[in-house]
Amino acid sequence: MKTMELEKPEFLSQPEYMTEEEFVDWYDEDVKAEFVDGEVILHSPVSIHHDSIGMFLGWLLMTYVEKNNAGKLCGSSRVQIRLRPGLRREPDLMFISKDRLSIIRKNHVEGAPDLALEIVSPDSLTRDWREKYYEYEQAGVKEYWIIDPEAKRMDMYHLNEHGNYELIPLEKGKLHSHIFPDFWVKSEWFWQEELPNVLEVAKELNLI
Repeated sequence: MKTMELEKPEFLSQPEYMTEEEFVDWYDEDVKAEFVDGEVILHSPVSIHHDSIGMFLGWLLMTYVEKNNAGKLCGSSRVQIRLRPGLRREPDLMFISKDRLSIIRKNHVEGAPDLALEIVSPDSLTRDWREKYYEYEQAGVKEYWIIDPEAKRMDMYHLNEHGNYELIPLEKGKLHSHIFPDFWVKSEWFWQEELPNVLEVAKELNLI
């Protein structure tokens, strides 16, 4: 029996170039891609551990945001941010504070969110540690969190009064966010084969 071949999207090969308008028309929920000045960057599927970290941290942040009526958290639905004309990124998680919800559009966020979080994959090493670091800094993203499971490293950067990122120091094994009062994480959580029980962590953070 002959196997039916699935038809690939017209622009699926990489790298591909198109206008931003063409990208917006082409992009849909079946494709994970970003757009940088005409180039389409297709993303590889993430690992189970990568996905678990995103769900774990997303649940904690969502609980915090809802409890404090702080704004809106986006992530797993593949929401893009348009940092400037010609530059569309898709962080693993992002947060927009309550007083800035007007930047949320129907299918994307127009401008810098308050927080962008990236979980590093093998194919995103340079993008997350270098390219997005400078793009988020220049766009005015207040905090940038990077989790690199392979290197067992997590950094939190906070935008200072001069518009430059400063590394948030580790305090007694914890990284404390500047935009979420009383919210902190232990980077060691993410290097374990099995992540901690999310409910126990939520209790430790006084979220429940």
